[in-house]
Amino acid sequence: MLSFGNPYIINKFNEVPAYLTSYGSVYYSQKAMVDALLGYSGINGKLPISIPDTEYSFGDGITRYPFELKDPENGVNGNYDFHEVDSLMQWAIQDSVAPGAVLVVGNKGKIIYEKAFGRFTYDKKSPKVTTKSLFDLASLTKVVGTTSEAMQLVTKGVLDINQKVAFYIPEFGNNGKEKITIKNLLLHNAGFPEFIPFYSKYKTPDEAIKAIYEMPLSYKIGEKSLYSDISMIVLQKVMEKITGISMDKYLKTNVFAPLKMENTLFNPTKRKDECLPTEIDKVWRKKLVQGSVHDENAAFFKGVSGHAGLFSTGHDLAILMQSYLNKGKFADKVIFNSALIESWTSNQSKNSSRGLGWDTKSGNKPSCGPKFSDKSFGHTGFTGTSIWVDKEKDLYVILLTNRVYPTRDNKKHIRFRPLIHSAIIDALEK
Repeated sequence: MLSFGNPYIINKFNEVPAYLTSYGSVYYSQKAMVDALLGYSGINGKLPISIPDTEYSFGDGITRYPFELKDPENGVNGNYDFHEVDSLMQWAIQDSVAPGAVLVVGNKGKIIYEKAFGRFTYDKKSPKVTTKSLFDLASLTKVVGTTSEAMQLVTKGVLDINQKVAFYIPEFGNNGKEKITIKNLLLHNAGFPEFIPFYSKYKTPDEAIKAIYEMPLSYKIGEKSLYSDISMIVLQKVMEKITGISMDKYLKTNVFAPLKMENTLFNPTKRKDECLPTEIDKVWRKKLVQGSVHDENAAFFKGVSGHAGLFSTGHDLAILMQSYLNKGKFADKVIFNSALIESWTSNQSKNSSRGLGWDTKSGNKPSCGPKFSDKSFGHTGFTGTSIWVDKEKDLYVILLTNRVYPTRDNKKHIRFRPLIHSAIIDALEK
């Protein structure tokens, strides 16, 4: 029911499932009503009065976010003072934290900060980074891609996180791996080592996968949490066995297309010029890596892997994280189950900071710094990328850099990330 005048009219109607009032019928009120109904603008009004003979009381209302995330004018919402954030980002470029970066901040359903900094390389003649530039997400692939597909498959009832991996892939169940569950993979406590250089040990991806299926464990299942790319590679293979299609095709159809994440993809070779270069590889590829995944194992697996391979923009990732804060919804579509979002982004154990797929703030010295609430979750990527979301503050921060250019030896991003996240909290709380 829509009311363009007296809000008390609702008490003449007994059964109205949804009631929207604009308190007036002038042009701007009518336009605001239509924009709200179509999802072009948000709904966040609260009743300034109580309505007799109804269940509506002073302060009642609903919150609905717009379907599309709009960029703020000049990259910044004028209601906030982001001068310190700007200064820190500019300092990061000057101090060689990375040659280029994009920072996106969203709060209460809106992007309030979206800016690009620096250039593709330290060469002053190289292209300037824009908010449409593509970044190698590295391990953000684990949550943006692999975890997203896993949540959907659980919702569809075709993936059970408490089921053993060997149920889906029988040849995996040997050498102590028989009792590893999907949940162990998501918690990074399956018993796998941190890293194995498959690209230098095997001739083909099939040989490497076979080696994973046959390998013994490095520690007892569940004994500790040890972050491992291998867990997500195995999970990818489980999900491909279930769906019958490769992970990149599943994500494009079921996650990225519905969310209109048109700039999130694997193997962006046709868009190489839009990709920030990563490392000058002097060991394996013997060239500057640009437009193909930086991670050697992911490159060995032809650019599509459960642990790395995705490229994206800050704006696309903002859409994904807003869908999380919208309890899994985007426009009229339900992309993720709201209960799964809450569970998977929460700490699962006193012995680890891990959620399911995601990490949480409960670890020591999280990269989001000390000012994010304890209800925060996030993840980082080796190339200098990160996502942090504060469920309590209805906030997300996406920081994308190519800090590995020209070499991965540059680790200045580690001390920088907590500083920028704390500055953002300060700007919101002024």
